[in-house]
This record gives sequence, C-alpha cells and structure tokens, in this order.
Amino acid sequence: MHIVLFGDQHLDSLGGAQVSMRLQRRFLERAGHTVTVVAPRMHSGRGADDSRAPDPVYLDTPSIPITVDREYSMTWPGKRVDRFLDRAFVSRPPVDLVHVQADFWGAFIGHRFAHRHGIPVVHTMHNRVDVGLAAVTSLHRPVLAVLNAWRRTVMRGIGEPVPGNDGWAYLRGIAQGSGAVTAPSGHFARRLEEHEVFRPVDVVWNGIDDDLLDQVLAARDAREPGRPRFVWLGRMSPEKRLLPFLEAVVASGVNAEVEIIGGGGQLRAAERIARGHDGVRFAGRLSYPETLARIAAADAVVQTSIGFETQGMTPFEAAALGTPTVVCDPDIGAELRGGQWLVPRSDAAEPERVAALADTLRIAASDIAARTAPEPDAEVAESFRQSSRTAAMIAVYERVLAQG
Repeated sequence: MHIVLFGDQHLDSLGGAQVSMRLQRRFLERAGHTVTVVAPRMHSGRGADDSRAPDPVYLDTPSIPITVDREYSMTWPGKRVDRFLDRAFVSRPPVDLVHVQADFWGAFIGHRFAHRHGIPVVHTMHNRVDVGLAAVTSLHRPVLAVLNAWRRTVMRGIGEPVPGNDGWAYLRGIAQGSGAVTAPSGHFARRLEEHEVFRPVDVVWNGIDDDLLDQVLAARDAREPGRPRFVWLGRMSPEKRLLPFLEAVVASGVNAEVEIIGGGGQLRAAERIARGHDGVRFAGRLSYPETLARIAAADAVVQTSIGFETQGMTPFEAAALGTPTVVCDPDIGAELRGGQWLVPRSDAAEPERVAALADTLRIAASDIAARTAPEPDAEVAESFRQSSRTAAMIAVYERVLAQG
C-alpha cells in the first residue's frame, strides 16, 4: 500500500503525536508499505536545515511560523495547497489510503485531498479540543465557534453538514468522510462514541519502538535500595498539573528524589515551589532514549493530568519498562489495569486533589521502601510495542480498503 499521513506539524518538530507518527512511518515501511508524510514546512533550525539530504518521504507544504521560537507552523487550507499537493503527487506512486492524524489544518487538507481523489480515509483522533483549549484560554468557547465555522467552510461538501459550535461538534465535523476512526485509548474511544463523533471507534494505542525498548531493558541496572525515586515528565503547562504535583511533594514531606523532565512556561513557578525542598531536581528536556532510561531507572512515574489526555503515553511507557505509576486520572488507571497507585478524589476541588496526591505519594514511598510496589500488567506492557500497534492499524487499513 501507499499510505499518506497528514499531520498538523512537521514530524521533526517536538510533540507526542510527531513521535508517534515517526514510529508509525518506520514500522509501516518495515512491513513493506510506502509512506508519504504531508505536513507544514518547518522554519526552525532543526527542521529547516538545508545541509541535510531531504527525506523523500516528507512532502512539506508551504507554511508560516506560528510560535515565537518558529518550532511550529501552519499551512492555510484552500485551493492553493490543493493545487500544490495535486502537482506533487503526480510524480509519486498512486495513493491507496489517506491516514489523517491531525486536528486542525492538517485534517482539513487531508480530507480535501482524499475527497478530490476518491481515496479512503482513516482518521486518528489525538486531541480533546474542548479540554485542551479550556486549559490554555478563557476564551475557549468563542475560539471553538470560530474553529467550527472554519471547519464548515473548508470541508463543505465532504460528508453530511454538522451543526454546532462545541468541541464534540468540531470532532464530528472533521470525522466526516472517514471510513474508520481510531483513538489511542479505550476511554477516549468511548467518549467519541457517546458524543456521536463516529461509531464504532477502533482502539489502537500509540506504541514504543521495539528496538529501543529492548535496548533500554537490556541496559537497565537493578534498582538499588535507597530513597524512592519519582519521575515526572511532560510539558510544563496548566493542564499537565506540574505545580499541584510539586505542592503535593512539599505537603507530603516524603523523603524521596523527584526528577522533573521537560520544559515550558511554568518552569519558573515550578522552581519557586520546589526551592529549598531537598530532592527535587529539574533535568530539562531530554532525548527520547534518555527519557526512557530515566523511567526505567525510577521507582515510580507520576502522572498528574486529569481528563485532558486522550491516552497518556507516560504510564504505558513506564509499564513497558516495568516501572509502576502514581496515577491521577481514573480513566488512564482503568486502561493501565495494574502497576499503579491510583490517587482518589479526581473530581474534587484542587486543594483536595493536592492533599490526596500527597497522601498517595507517602503510600507509594512506603511501598517502594518495603519492596511491595505493584507490578505493571505484563499484557499491557507487551501490547505497547510498536510492532503490535502497526499490525493493528494495518488491519484497520485493510478493512477500510475492503469496504471500498
């Protein structure tokens, strides 16, 4: 098959969806398929480096930078980029299937391309846009109204008209024209079905590179007795709840090493909370292999977001590496099935949630010291390998192609 992946951002940019798509591309090619990736051209040094030989798999669309650091960019959907793509694909093999892995302009552009050429579409939903926008702006409702108006304009004629101005109406709209919709977790798939975005939704987790997983497991040293080692990793933004986590660490009084991996706008606030608290260390941004090695060496990973994640990669990466997780989101906890300390009171006000997290950190530290920490579910750990995730996605592709 020749499969075309459409993304909102170039795969050389930072982000979980980009990491997942890079893996999917490599394992699809390993399975004998041809892949083209359509995404906006990057403008930062890493993605715009002219000294490297261009990757023929990438088809970069004309774009403008949308962040100060020029890391992220956008392509305006419309006839100009339609013509650009139609010309570019003349010299490429015939396309069998379009796989949209985008939530904004990449979704619009991908569906327009597939509709023009009569190509089947699989759409992977990565983003709960209502929760994500609400976490970063108080103007999320008018922003969603604008997004829905934009969606109705650029996807006119694709599927049935979808009214409404909320986040679920938006997701229903961008699913139009799809032969299948997939989600990276059972809880997100269930919500998509409940809100009539699509039915049925196939659950295909994002995975971890088999080769890298085996390397990290082989290099992992036995965990030595000592102070419990907790790792928190992610983007330092409000929906990830780093600041409440550090407040809980301070309130718990737990005698532990706490490593914070990542960066973002809340770094200074996080450093202020942790100042003077022995054991908290900010590691900054690390490479993916380095991050996995830190997870493998830790006694526990801490997952703190609630209701935001459509999957929550970190606890599953930890499970694959044999590391248990302190879990704040009950949906993620249910999917993880084992190897966790589930924090109660996820639906309480923030002060109560911080207190519950502090209590759970004390329990986890005590279990780790006593060597009675829960073990991750072996089936979940094995199912997280990218080879199995690619096989599951290829089965979805084949079903959609068989349906015509």
